[in-house]
Amino acid sequence: MSPQPTQGPRNLPESWEPRSCRFHVPEQDLAWEAWDESSCPWTELGVDLTFLSNASPSVRWLWKNYQYVLAFYFAIQEVNKDSRLLPNLTLGFHFYNAFHSDQRTLETALLWLSGGTKMLPNYQCQTRSNTGGFTCPSLKVTALKNMVLCVTYGPFDPMLSDEDQFPSLYQMAPKDSSLALGMVSLLLHFGWTWVALFTSDDLKGEQFLRDLKAELVKNGICVALTEKLPDTKTMYGPSDITFMSRIRVSSANVHILHGEAGTLITVDLAAEFFLTTGKVWIMAAKWDIVTSEMDHMLHSFHGSFSFSPHKGAIPGFQHFLKTVDPSHYPEDFYFSKLWAYSFDCSPAGSICKKYGVCQPNTSLEFMPGNMDIMTLSDSSYFVYNAVHAVAHVLHDMLLEKIEKGSLENKTQFINSAGDHISLDEKSNQMAQYDIHNAVNFPAGLGLLVKVGEFVSKRPLGQGLVINEEMVEWPIGILTGASLSPQTPRSVCSQSCGPGFRKVPQEGRPVCCFACVSCPEGHISNQTDAEQCIQCPAHEYPNSERTRCLTKVVTFLAFEDALGMALACTALCLSALTAAVLGVFVRHQHTPIVKANNRALSYILLISLLPCFLCSLLFIGHPNTATCILQETIFGLVFTVAVSTVLAKTLTVILAFKVTAPGRRMRWLLVSGAPNYIIPGCSLIQLILCGVWLGTSPPFVDSDTHSEHGHIIITCNKGSVTAFYCGLGYLGSLALGTFMVAFLARNLPDTFNEAKFLTFSMLVFCSVWLTFLPVHHSTKGKVMVVVEVFSILASSAGLLGCIFAPKCYIILIRPDENSFKGLKDKRGSKGSRHPKGLSHKPLSHF
Repeated sequence: MSPQPTQGPRNLPESWEPRSCRFHVPEQDLAWEAWDESSCPWTELGVDLTFLSNASPSVRWLWKNYQYVLAFYFAIQEVNKDSRLLPNLTLGFHFYNAFHSDQRTLETALLWLSGGTKMLPNYQCQTRSNTGGFTCPSLKVTALKNMVLCVTYGPFDPMLSDEDQFPSLYQMAPKDSSLALGMVSLLLHFGWTWVALFTSDDLKGEQFLRDLKAELVKNGICVALTEKLPDTKTMYGPSDITFMSRIRVSSANVHILHGEAGTLITVDLAAEFFLTTGKVWIMAAKWDIVTSEMDHMLHSFHGSFSFSPHKGAIPGFQHFLKTVDPSHYPEDFYFSKLWAYSFDCSPAGSICKKYGVCQPNTSLEFMPGNMDIMTLSDSSYFVYNAVHAVAHVLHDMLLEKIEKGSLENKTQFINSAGDHISLDEKSNQMAQYDIHNAVNFPAGLGLLVKVGEFVSKRPLGQGLVINEEMVEWPIGILTGASLSPQTPRSVCSQSCGPGFRKVPQEGRPVCCFACVSCPEGHISNQTDAEQCIQCPAHEYPNSERTRCLTKVVTFLAFEDALGMALACTALCLSALTAAVLGVFVRHQHTPIVKANNRALSYILLISLLPCFLCSLLFIGHPNTATCILQETIFGLVFTVAVSTVLAKTLTVILAFKVTAPGRRMRWLLVSGAPNYIIPGCSLIQLILCGVWLGTSPPFVDSDTHSEHGHIIITCNKGSVTAFYCGLGYLGSLALGTFMVAFLARNLPDTFNEAKFLTFSMLVFCSVWLTFLPVHHSTKGKVMVVVEVFSILASSAGLLGCIFAPKCYIILIRPDENSFKGLKDKRGSKGSRHPKGLSHKPLSHF
């Protein structure tokens, strides 16, 4: 069938020289290359219309791709109606089929370049014409490198960017410069850190794989599986596709797929043999190929995502699709075939009589559900831009803005959708992507629903926008359920919740880790924390170790039950000591009071009063004054008390050793030499306390570790050396007094004074020897309680052991507290007294 013009030719300038390029502008305004058939003209002519599949030995028609032709028609119509663009000229065109096979694409190009009769490049026997043009979605041939202008409308291919090999070739698809970043942003948004990668086994796939892995490593996302897919085979059987079985058992639930149409068909065919459920596919290629095959109720790609270059709505294109029919383009028998395939009828005037005539209101708007012609695809959008780009180039050439076809200044324009279009590769960088969700309806209708977008030029962390309510997730087979509405998880290890931290596992990727609880005093308040955070000194972790709580300030207060009990005990013992002192003063002339030096008894009782009362300094909120007084008063008053006991013990010993007249040591007892022991011992303790206070005195301190959740206000001893020197001196004095009293325990006396002194010092030393290890093993308020208890117990031991028997005789047995009673008592015990020892009471001295 010969091409037929539809309107008169428009003249070209005389200087216009014939060039060879695939976009044909002949002298005819509109012409078609076609083949005649005996009945209905069904051939393989078209644009991206046919692919081979092993699902059937027959040819499979992807009628949705016919939208490319309709977009081309619409763009030509717009250009020819624009009086400012190519004035006095009308664009015409030839259509040749463009296959996904490079060999068939080259064959078609050579047929066209030779005029359709011989495959001789750069030779035409047809009427003189000048050419510009565009070609198929995926072009990998080098035979067109000498063309003046060639525009491709498929995905951007870096191989075609070589200006030395393809000086006149331009790609309408922008560079996928931000695609890897957009995909990683989507992974981070949903918390997917464990992914599988599927790329085409070519240079473009290698480049994308490098870019993507760099972004994955930068953001801590790990790759579970990498698969390179060949796109050279045209027929696949179940035994040829082995990677799908690995997908099924893979722990990664998110798969990234990047490749050309051949790669997609490979995966699509594999999905027919191996149904993978619960897997999310993220794709950056021609999704319309996949969705056109989603004619099953269950499909592996349901709920997946696609990244496509952002495109605006073309004004008037929807109306064009609703109103166009085969009668507008009678030479295009493919249009008639599409009509018959979709509506089971033939358009009016069709030469095919197999179907009935269609109704007048038949429109592409009412296509079957499994074929979406009305939604503008990426390739159709690029076809539309390609036509306008060629028209603008021709317009500039006609106006001599570009001399003799040189494209040193790249053509730029704003299309009717408001998008900036440029043939300059450096400025044609894709910075915005539309994110679509693949939805497979039960009737076999596969649609791409826009659910978000990614804009790389936005501030960090704000480039991705996703409407999660619109997302359809993959079908998952669960126990008792067939649908998984929750967001799928894809991680190597389950996330470590707050209160735990991640510990890497040796020999495994960083996304595979174990979770361990934060140590004492540390928290983690976020998921998958690398390190735990230590709480400040004034705070403590809660039981879950997810946040720090403010510690409660505490001390041994008078209001506490324990503090109140100790304070009451101290006051009661002080009152008892005062009562004993009053009894002794009242009965000061009785023998039992006069025994063993009445003055020393008064001194001991008076020193025991501050011993009991100094324990009150350890109770209540500590301050600088109380901290200093605690240790100094304690050391001094106890030194006085113990030294008084030592003086009383020495008095007993001297009384029995020097009773014979003429003994040299008699003057020691008569002169009151034991009384000088008290000021001497006290002076040594006073010097030690002065050195202590002068070098490193006690101060107020806080204990943040002894009790969980509490800050204990305590008195710090200051100089530990000075503290133990004072305590050691007091202990040595007490131990020495005990030893002296122990040696004098069997000395005879009416009131057993030596034995009571010995027992009192035994109690005193036992209390403080027990205090030392307990004091070191306790902390906080308990340590203060132990110290107060030791003070009260040791003081009570002295009071009780020495003065309780005397008070008993004074108050209960007054008959024994007289000289007559003493004589009777001596008479009854005289036979048991050792020979040579006096039977006189100590009061005699």
